[in-house]
Amino acid sequence: MTEPRDLPLAGITVLDLGQIYQGPYCSFLLANSGARVIKVEPLDGETLRSRGASLPFAMLNSNKESVAIDLKHPEGLEAFRCLVAKADVVVVNYAPGVPERLGIGFEQLREVNPRLIYAHGAGFGVRQPDGSLLDTAIPAMDITVQAHMGVMSLTGDEDQPPLKAGPAFIDFLGGTHLYGAVTTALFERERTGVGRSVEAAMADATFFTLASALGQWQTTGSTLRTGNRHAALAIAPYNVYRCADGHVALIAVTNRHWRSVLDVIGRPDLLDDERLQGNTGRSANMADVDAVVEAWTSQLPKSDAAARLQAAHIPAAAVRTVEEVVSDPLSHQRRALEWIDHPELGRVPLPRSPIRWHGSALPTLHPSPILGQDNRAVLAEFAGYDDSRLDRLEAVGVIRKLASETP
Repeated sequence: MTEPRDLPLAGITVLDLGQIYQGPYCSFLLANSGARVIKVEPLDGETLRSRGASLPFAMLNSNKESVAIDLKHPEGLEAFRCLVAKADVVVVNYAPGVPERLGIGFEQLREVNPRLIYAHGAGFGVRQPDGSLLDTAIPAMDITVQAHMGVMSLTGDEDQPPLKAGPAFIDFLGGTHLYGAVTTALFERERTGVGRSVEAAMADATFFTLASALGQWQTTGSTLRTGNRHAALAIAPYNVYRCADGHVALIAVTNRHWRSVLDVIGRPDLLDDERLQGNTGRSANMADVDAVVEAWTSQLPKSDAAARLQAAHIPAAAVRTVEEVVSDPLSHQRRALEWIDHPELGRVPLPRSPIRWHGSALPTLHPSPILGQDNRAVLAEFAGYDDSRLDRLEAVGVIRKLASETP
């Protein structure tokens, strides 16, 4: 058997100034692709950490080191520039203009390291096409981007107020695209030797999620709020159906799927029903179709209903709770999830990167770091600071002094 290959980003060093979800998820993906990620935070921690120990912070910051530096202090900025000189990537998701005001914008840092990849994630973009900084007053949080990009106008039922999607998917779309931008820029740098600035806007990434609604808008000039039904009300059955202990989601995309549904639920008599021929007919009689399906699902546990439908190659799934998801045997078997003893949270399920590198061993999951735990080691390595200088920087509040070091 051949020896496992190194992960593809082994040898790449990333400085992660990300906060909350977007930036940290990008750097999480980089870390789990083999990069060394050093999380650079303010002395009181980035926004998500400052809220207290939490599973969201733990899951996004596995396999990272931590330094805590006051970048507003001249010596803190100097220390950071020493890190930049030996790094490959800087990841930020501050509002446009903030890095420049702190002295850590791309133009300022490329003077230190012309090979630097500078990745800036933002809600609505960072720069205009002419290169000038974008000026937007819209706060870029998940709910505001959902509102701004039309997502909330499409979610929920027609007679209800606009509704946000429950999961914070906007931030993770942004983080995923930023990861793609970083890896593409690293590939280019291998050929040219020159770094560049890249950006990914959460709003731009979100536009593509409107595909079904855009199809409806393009053909009719309007959109619908259809709850759990198809965005254009053009497919039936397509809904969430009541079961004995919950619900099951089902979509019959093709006539073949519909025939299979009728076979599974024991209603072959409907095969020749003229009203239900093709999606056009079934959509025109959607309430009747839903009633037929739910008459069957309501008699079964959700897992049983889903299993029978899946066995017939019908797109269906039980609507699972978060508790069921984190305990899913297949996810743990594949090591997509892993129970970890976290020093602050106890035993928690931590996810790995969704990306798998075949031929390389899965990296060990290391719990998210204590704030500033690697200050001294990293600054000694990258900046050549000795103990006396590190002691002084701690004493004057340029870098965080760990609680265990307090006399």
